[in-house]
This record gives sequence, C-alpha cells and structure tokens, in this order.
Amino acid sequence: MCLGIPGQLIERDATADELSSGLVEFGGVRRRVCLACVPEVQPGDYVIVHAGIAISRLEPEEAQRLLAYLKEIDDGEGWSQP
Repeated sequence: MCLGIPGQLIERDATADELSSGLVEFGGVRRRVCLACVPEVQPGDYVIVHAGIAISRLEPEEAQRLLAYLKEIDDGEGWSQP
C-alpha cells in the first residue's frame, strides 16, 4: 500500500534545474522534498508527498479536510482499536 501525506510548502530552493526541491511542513515537522512533478507550486501551497516527492497540488480546503481526518485517526477516534 502506498501513502501520500499532505503538507504545506514553506519555501522553494533557489535552483533553476528540473529537479527543484523545497521545504514542506507536515504537522510541525519539516522535510526537504523533490518538486519536479509539481513545478507550479509556490510557498503556501499544499502538496501530497510520497517517498520524498511532491506528486500533486491540493486546494487548501481539501488539504484541511485531509489533515482533519489524519488528526482524527491519530487521536484514536476514527478507527477501533483491538
């Protein structure tokens, strides 16, 4: 199973090559990810990241909805524990 995680682009690296990267925040944790698949994203945009690569851009409303679901799961309210 593959899992893509929503995060917010904080900054883009100042490189002009096709394998640009940027700093993405995931709930307070920041990681550098590849932005080659989403060259149009700008700081403040939300992206789905899989295996260190931003694979798509999300509308802010959709990102907030997904983040709320993930928080619900993390709090143990969205699934039954054995």
